[in-house]
Amino acid sequence: MRTEIDNYIVIDSEICHGKPTFNGTRVMVHTILEMLGAGASIKDVIEAYPSISSEHILAALRYASKIIPA
Repeated sequence: MRTEIDNYIVIDSEICHGKPTFNGTRVMVHTILEMLGAGASIKDVIEAYPSISSEHILAALRYASKIIPA
């Protein structure tokens, strides 16, 4: 089963055990969020994962803000 969260993030039971990934990649959203949380810059993330753009990173932050209870 595949769920598109937005243009950048998908959840597919056949990819990475159903964890949220960036569309067309196997890069998990939590990996990028952990990098940012550890102090990596957007530039650092893009250098480490060239298939990810700043738009992907912003989508990950929006997704995280939606799933964290207020």
